[in-house]
Amino acid sequence: MIDVQQIDDSTFEVTVKGRVTTKHSVTVDPSYYEKLSGKRVPPATLVEKSFEFLLEREPNTSILRRFNLSVINQYFPEYESTIHEMLA
Repeated sequence: MIDVQQIDDSTFEVTVKGRVTTKHSVTVDPSYYEKLSGKRVPPATLVEKSFEFLLEREPNTSILRRFNLSVINQYFPEYESTIHEMLA
């Protein structure tokens, strides 16, 4: 289960409950949010879908505890194209 709480305009606290519960602090630059979502969904939805993407590829215990959403693309080059499809 993924729980996303918006802290401020660009910061989110994400709790992932699995065999082990993890907490993550994620920042989203407004321009990157717009690039990925076209403002079709709220930023919290983008963060949630991004965690769904990550959890398909690695366990929650391997996800960075603090990161900017844009770093996902450095680890998984297919992230941006896949997230576009997930949000369509």
